[in-house]
Amino acid sequence: MSSERCCHAALSNLKPGSLVVLTRAPATLLHGLPIGDKQAVRSIVGKPITLAGFSYGQAELEFKDSDGGYHSIWVDTNFIKPANR
Repeated sequence: MSSERCCHAALSNLKPGSLVVLTRAPATLLHGLPIGDKQAVRSIVGKPITLAGFSYGQAELEFKDSDGGYHSIWVDTNFIKPANR
């Protein structure tokens, strides 16, 4: 089984509230964001964050930044993986 198929199979088992890891912050996500929001997104790369749900091949991720502000972002599922337990 290819690693891509393996990862997609693992993602199919995830439910809202599960922890996932953003593997990188895609440029398309960061483009046009204020500097503070870019920093907040970059700060979560590689860390467990909450999966809010899926829609049309994208995952909604929710997290709180270092200042206590809440964020919700949408990323292609290729940029997430299940968090290690």
